[in-house]
Amino acid sequence: MTSTELSSSEYNIYYKGYIDLVKEAPLVPVLEEGMAKVVEFFKELPISKWQYRYAENKWTPKDILQHIIDTERVFAYRALYFSRADDVNLIGFDENLFADNALANTKTPENILQEYIAVRNASICLFKAFEDIQLKRTGTANGSDMSVAAIGFIICGHELHHVNIINERYL
Repeated sequence: MTSTELSSSEYNIYYKGYIDLVKEAPLVPVLEEGMAKVVEFFKELPISKWQYRYAENKWTPKDILQHIIDTERVFAYRALYFSRADDVNLIGFDENLFADNALANTKTPENILQEYIAVRNASICLFKAFEDIQLKRTGTANGSDMSVAAIGFIICGHELHHVNIINERYL
């Protein structure tokens, strides 16, 4: 399944911008390519920029990478839940509360990248295990319906969005 095969009913319009960033390719290869590109991007980021803020109260690149990790964990949990046909409305999460309490700026770049790789590898294994019937299953999170497949593409587009932000505002 590719991102262009998703129906607009499979996700909240809020996520369309993320999904539109994803190239037309099957989900698992997009997850794999995304990992390679994100790791390369952050490894090339000058050390002086890892804790840079372009304005007061803005996240650092460390905060952003930790946010990508945390969001992927939350969304992968949603995908697992929905794939198992559990009819529950999962709550949302406060990304700023998570960021404030993640303490990303106390971690080394190497440790954050290692965590990112571990989380992405877990997501790749999870999405590889899904059959088509599971990818089409939907559930409700934070008051919005979404399919398992849409969640995978949202994960991919979300990280692209944040890499673009770093390129535009931090470098």
